[in-house]
Amino acid sequence: MAVSRALRRLLRIRELEEEQNRLVLESALGELNRLERALTATFEREREGRKLVEAGARDNQYMDRLAGLEETRSAGRHAIALGPRIDAQQAEAEARRLEFFAKRVERRQAETLIEETEAQEAIEAGRRGQQSIDDWFSSRQFREDAKVEQSQSLPVEFAAPTAEGLETSSEVN
Repeated sequence: MAVSRALRRLLRIRELEEEQNRLVLESALGELNRLERALTATFEREREGRKLVEAGARDNQYMDRLAGLEETRSAGRHAIALGPRIDAQQAEAEARRLEFFAKRVERRQAETLIEETEAQEAIEAGRRGQQSIDDWFSSRQFREDAKVEQSQSLPVEFAAPTAEGLETSSEVN
């Protein structure tokens, strides 16, 4: 029994589903990375705002201090807003990762099933081949045994000539 087309089709579907889930996972991880880079940029904005406040205080520049304070406050609000989005995206990425691994397991199960079926078919083919060789050898042995029995049961004059018999008959002529 060959591996069925339905089983091969199932494997192909599992491969496509795994690939699709891999792409969705990569997209979710890309979005998570984008949000984390935005958070890093927000922290940098907050640090720049603090530097601006410090420079304004040192140079006695009221507008620089106000701009620095506003930049720091704005970056803080942005960081607070990014926190839940990052947490949600991490949960989303983890869910996608689990789906991807589940599809990978399903694909590997289908591959294993096909490989086991093919291995079983190879074993059976080997057995059939060995059986055919055994049958051929047995029938050959049987034919040789039958020839020997036939030559032993026939009278000498009807027996097949041997090499000795040919030499003696040529000497007679």
